[in-house]
Amino acid sequence: MNTLLPNSQIDSNTFQLQLPLDLSTKIDICDPVVTFREVLKGVNLKKYLVKRKDETRGRDGYNPETLLKIVLFANMIQTRSTRKIESLCKNDIRFMWLAEGERPSHMTICNFINSYLVDNIENISNDIVEYIVHKEGLDISTVFIDGTKIEAFSNRYSWVWKKACITSRDRKFRQTTELLKEINESLILPLNTYFKLQEQYQIEDLEKYMEKLKEIKEAESIEFVYGSGKRKHMIQKYYEKLNETVDKLKEYAVKIDKCGDHRNSYSKTDEDATFMRMKTDYMGNTALLPAYNWQLAVSNEYILFGLTSQSASDNTCFIPLMEKYRKIFGRYPNYPVADAGYGNLETYRYCERNRIEMFMKFPLWKRETHDKKFHNDIFRSVNFRKDEEGNIICPNNKRFYKLNEVAIHGSIDKRTVERYQCESCEGCPFLERCHKGKGNRIINLNETLTAYHKKVIENLASPLGIELRKQRSAQAEGAFGVIKQDYNYRRITRVSINKVNTELYLIIIGFNLAKYHNRKYRLDYLPC
Repeated sequence: MNTLLPNSQIDSNTFQLQLPLDLSTKIDICDPVVTFREVLKGVNLKKYLVKRKDETRGRDGYNPETLLKIVLFANMIQTRSTRKIESLCKNDIRFMWLAEGERPSHMTICNFINSYLVDNIENISNDIVEYIVHKEGLDISTVFIDGTKIEAFSNRYSWVWKKACITSRDRKFRQTTELLKEINESLILPLNTYFKLQEQYQIEDLEKYMEKLKEIKEAESIEFVYGSGKRKHMIQKYYEKLNETVDKLKEYAVKIDKCGDHRNSYSKTDEDATFMRMKTDYMGNTALLPAYNWQLAVSNEYILFGLTSQSASDNTCFIPLMEKYRKIFGRYPNYPVADAGYGNLETYRYCERNRIEMFMKFPLWKRETHDKKFHNDIFRSVNFRKDEEGNIICPNNKRFYKLNEVAIHGSIDKRTVERYQCESCEGCPFLERCHKGKGNRIINLNETLTAYHKKVIENLASPLGIELRKQRSAQAEGAFGVIKQDYNYRRITRVSINKVNTELYLIIIGFNLAKYHNRKYRLDYLPC
């Protein structure tokens, strides 16, 4: 016989509703989400979340402010996957608190990033940095600059090389000359009509030649035939060859145009990505992969801003970084510190023009400052003495005469280098140590750049320069160390330069928020 249980036992279970219902009371005061809410209250982000015109009709979507909180906090705790963020909104109490009961899907989050953040992410990051700088009273007049190459999200073997396209185009030009020469000699053209032969051909001119062949075809009632077993007329053969040539030249022109003036390659699956030589792995192997060059400007352990570059070299990134600093903060930094990849003539001239101190190394800085034998070598052209008339004199007391001036490759303001030749190297007792080539020695001198190098050496050897060099390795390179090693971030997950830049700034925002939270409790801003 079954015994009835009391009503209290029948209705009870282990998942009863608990009070209070406010989720914030269950979150630890030292949790990162508390710091996150504090920062967002001090920053007005609603101005970047204005509804677009195409969203004014139909059912109201998710609150963009809520979605922004979810995305930014996810990056603060190193969560980048939109599917993972969707799961956290359903199961993590912190995301449930931020989402205010909403449960957006991963596609909703992805669409929000692409529609709202691509154009506004830099301004959002700048406002957060401004709040942190004001809150902690930081001096950002010193900036540490560094860059790294991040592999793009594209096929690793879908490359297009600019030089190969130029070579193929020039070969096609030569083939076109032979073709036009053959057409002119074939006597199919009307009297006193011929196709002009050139070294290079415009596509429009070749299309005019095709139209001319078409006119001849219609005038002579020639029918173009296709398929096996049918004999083509000579006019049709030449017309098809010219058509094939035009198609190829158009293809080469498009590829060369996509590379532009400052790139030598791009990827077919991400046309904004450039193939770059990546650093060696633990086996000592190098790889040529599609990548982007990410630049960071760091101050007081915070990343002030970033730059997504398509250039494999850092030497063209300094000026855009400084202009970006001036645009954000209204002035130039006093002490920008960078490694030897940024030290070039354009950089130093830019710093002198804008009254910026030069703390950027140059490629031979280490040998100049650590190798006394190299620095004091009397056979280096920069160590040659000058006589009273300003003539350059070699160690054998021979005079150098100026030959010409040669443009510096890649120079923005078309600077030149001066070439000098010795009057005679014949019978010189120092010939084996001074000059190993044939004839009289020729040297290249740029006295302006040499003077800049001396200034940089003095700055970096000063007590301030020594301290800044120590900090640069800890701050600029340290930021990339955290992103790559601690965050395990090795490859971009988006395609096209705008979306890649959005991904960079999401990482920057997450890095700064996490750094602010850690410093906040490390410096005892709040008891914990």
